[in-house]
Amino acid sequence: MLKMVVGIKWVPNTTSVNIDPKTGTLVREGIPSVVNPHDLEAVEMALRLKDEYGGRVTVITMSPPSAIAGLEHVLGMGADEAILISDRAFAGADTLATSYVLAKVIERLDYNLIIFGQETIDSSTAHVGAQVASWLDLPYIYYVTHAELRDGKLLVRRSLENARETYELDLPALISVAMHSLNPRRVKASYKLRAKLENPIRTWSNQVLGLDPECIGLRGSPTALSKIEMVPKVPRKNEVFRGDAREAAKWLVEKLMEEGLLELG
Repeated sequence: MLKMVVGIKWVPNTTSVNIDPKTGTLVREGIPSVVNPHDLEAVEMALRLKDEYGGRVTVITMSPPSAIAGLEHVLGMGADEAILISDRAFAGADTLATSYVLAKVIERLDYNLIIFGQETIDSSTAHVGAQVASWLDLPYIYYVTHAELRDGKLLVRRSLENARETYELDLPALISVAMHSLNPRRVKASYKLRAKLENPIRTWSNQVLGLDPECIGLRGSPTALSKIEMVPKVPRKNEVFRGDAREAAKWLVEKLMEEGLLELG
């Protein structure tokens, strides 16, 4: 039976994020948060494997208490249980400290497959899946678009820019799902209600985990974000040419040459 653990992140909705012009940092006050969209694809892959082969899906997140709303969302998709890893001691963690905590949590669970999304919309590092696999000494494949069981092994396909590859993995293993490869299913209210009644969300603090303070949070993070800068907006002239195709092509070439973007040799 597949015993799957899926990692998700509760992130600021980047469509609503503002940048403090003086500090160059994110203004988080009043900004709504969502489950990282690429992590929902990881949940979807786990649920498809569960639908096909049976099993159990446990979702974990290292987030503030407000992330309970996100865990309720994935329970509504069909996940079996959820764990919120939350403690002020975990605040300020970079990907290394985050992956360390997640790995220590996963060690306490009964699992044979771990699934992460490709990256998060608030940082786009794509580090955590690989780092968790390293902490746990597990085989790891990223950019996965399809997974199936065959003769007790996990067969996965991944998509690269100019190649399609297939791998056969012994379990336990960890995979990261390629973004935009799956369409997450809708939430069912009956699933959310059943989860709340039968298996409520558990919260694990560092009092439960007992991790060394030097290895977690800001103190356990060798990297730090100093500043965020917005990409400057490029002004557009919005010139429009109306005429037949031959005249339009000639006009476009002349404009590109004027701007130094095209040279005819």
